[in-house]
Amino acid sequence: MSTKPTIHDEEEINLGLLANGIASIFQRLNTSLFKSVRFFVRHKLILSVLLVAGFGAGVVIESVKISYDHYILVQPNFGSTDYLYAKIDEINAKVKEQDTVFLKSIGFSNPKDIFKIEVKPVVDVYRLVNMSEQNFELLKLMAEDSDIKKTLEETPTSKNYTCHLIHVSTKNKTNQSLLIKPLMAFLNNSVFFKKIQKECIQNEEIKIKANELLIAQIDGYLNSLSTGSAASSGDKTVFFTEKTQLNDVIETKDKLTKEQGLLRIEKVSIDKIIKDDHISINTEASSKLNSALKFILPLLFVGLFIFITNFRRFYQKEALKNANA
Repeated sequence: MSTKPTIHDEEEINLGLLANGIASIFQRLNTSLFKSVRFFVRHKLILSVLLVAGFGAGVVIESVKISYDHYILVQPNFGSTDYLYAKIDEINAKVKEQDTVFLKSIGFSNPKDIFKIEVKPVVDVYRLVNMSEQNFELLKLMAEDSDIKKTLEETPTSKNYTCHLIHVSTKNKTNQSLLIKPLMAFLNNSVFFKKIQKECIQNEEIKIKANELLIAQIDGYLNSLSTGSAASSGDKTVFFTEKTQLNDVIETKDKLTKEQGLLRIEKVSIDKIIKDDHISINTEASSKLNSALKFILPLLFVGLFIFITNFRRFYQKEALKNANA
């Protein structure tokens, strides 16, 4: 007679082993939970002190680590974008080297307060493309072999944007006299670009005067249409033939008027080599890590206490085993 167990018996054995295993797991979980609760109850005073100490330390560190951000929106004129970036890199290098002698020499009263100075382009692809059709074709060509977003943010492209943002980070609050004015004075102190600025301003004034003369001549011509006389302005006269279309004259005046407006606006913007368009100072800098320190440190202190306590228990147990061996 065969004594081999049947399939039904094997299934019952497997189910029994599984049930015992599950029961054993739950038993170990209950034991671990009980030990954990007992641990926290036994050390509740120490744990409470650690939680309070961690929270207090976090608050103190957050208050000490507060920094302030300052932003200057600038417009480099006369092709001075590379010059701007080079100067900002120079100052930032001196900040990292803690060269207070150099920083004070260019006008910073509290150089040790400065964490960093950096400049980044303000991405304005639409304005860049509208400046000329060549820019649009160049962007298309550059984007053929790479991602367009990456192309727009790369240094060769970004330096062609009109506006750039200077970011200064300091330990304490400051004001424009102590920080912004010395920085802008340093950036605008270039003999080479001052000569270019002088010539550009003179060219703008010549263009404005020439346009004013042409507009006056056109106005004279329009006023003289009823009499058929030539339009004149002083000793200079512009003659219009019979084939001259009135619409062309009006369109010419409209273009000259618009150009005058743009020239006057441009004249305002080129009064500096690096023109500061907008300034924002003393913005309190905050990071997620700094704001969470008062919650992270209590958990860290408690975790370290639990680790040290369990490690000591483990060491004592192993030392006892070795002593009895």
